[in-house]
Amino acid sequence: MALKISLVFVIFILAASMAALAEAQLGGLGNLLGLINLQGTVFCTLNGRIGVNGTSTPVFSNALVQLQCNGNVVSSATTNNSGVFSILLNPLQFLLSSLLSDCKVVVNTPLSSCNASLPSTGALVSLIQILGNTVSGLLNIINLGLTGFNFIPNV
Repeated sequence: MALKISLVFVIFILAASMAALAEAQLGGLGNLLGLINLQGTVFCTLNGRIGVNGTSTPVFSNALVQLQCNGNVVSSATTNNSGVFSILLNPLQFLLSSLLSDCKVVVNTPLSSCNASLPSTGALVSLIQILGNTVSGLLNIINLGLTGFNFIPNV
């Protein structure tokens, strides 16, 4: 009986070791099976945000949205008819900590192109924040969003 208990214990320890080894190996593949998704909505306002108390605010469609890191454009997207953009990034090329500290989202498309009463120079600029993770099978998606646009007149 003691031999059976010892054998079960040894098998359990081996199984746990193999699972840890598989996890460690898959952890290396975790970056290969992951994405970083930066998304947001751009509104046609001086600060690019929705109106006070959720009032009806027009969106900024067809605006060029740039991801700039250390002053360089590293990716871009165009907002759809709902003002929404999404930029997918490869986690093997971008460190999450660098995205959060060294990068910003910039909309250089003149605000006057969505509303003639808004300025024709300047840009909307926002920092980036983590919204959470989405896991689907082996795929891990890190979801990033905006902290909120600010209008910078002299860009």
